[in-house]
Amino acid sequence: MNAIEFHDVSVRLGGREVLNLVTLEIATGEFVGVLGPNGAGKTTLMRAILGLIPASRGTIRVLGRPAARGNPAIGYMPQVRGAGSHLRLSGCDFVASAVDGHRIGKPFPGKTARAEVNRVLGLVGAMELGRRPLAELSGGERQRLLLAQALIGRPQLLLLDEPMSNLDPHFQASAVALAKSLQTELGVTILFSAHELNPLLGATDRVLYLGRGRAALGTVDEVITGSVLSRLYGTELDVIRLNGRIFVMAGSRDVEHEPVPAHDLLGMSPHDA
Repeated sequence: MNAIEFHDVSVRLGGREVLNLVTLEIATGEFVGVLGPNGAGKTTLMRAILGLIPASRGTIRVLGRPAARGNPAIGYMPQVRGAGSHLRLSGCDFVASAVDGHRIGKPFPGKTARAEVNRVLGLVGAMELGRRPLAELSGGERQRLLLAQALIGRPQLLLLDEPMSNLDPHFQASAVALAKSLQTELGVTILFSAHELNPLLGATDRVLYLGRGRAALGTVDEVITGSVLSRLYGTELDVIRLNGRIFVMAGSRDVEHEPVPAHDLLGMSPHDA
């Protein structure tokens, strides 16, 4: 059984077609890096899998069933992650607030819930963080707690939306390594979105690159080529491999690091879809 299937899927937001007739299959147990510039549709893709955004055309199946809200088999780590940082909570309390759908705040978990919180904290190596005040934790440490939240309930599919956002290179590498270890240990399927490919090299089984409403899914060597990315971006691009890293260039500009947002190449709005 595939974990995710899109068949001729289109999704419209604000009058713009973010995904256009996308067809893809992601196998159970795969680690897939989801790549593309702001506005390419990475978050929209994940929200469609969650059943939060309906397809305007086509079908989406998740773990053998139509995509639907509230699927307990999916763990989701959203891109906006400021909630709760101002509250007087311990890391353990913060993770516990997600048990049984509690709102952020001081939870009162029973014995079973406490055991589940300890289990997920152990999976992400955050038992010590659970005892510390949330407000005193670094961004990378909070990321571990958010990942622990996503693991509550033993999901079969993890959707990690920009988990490396605003992290320094050390914490970025740690985030990728942790996600990879969870894939191996738990056998879960992981979609891990990012703006940059290089931190994911060596971890992903395949990459899903989005651009101009279209998608390319395959190995790094199959997808990260000048011809494939030029077709997605709608402009001439070159792919340069140097010292184990990959750079996508538009002329003299590195598309993944240029100061001009990459969505300008795509003719999209500056808000990530």
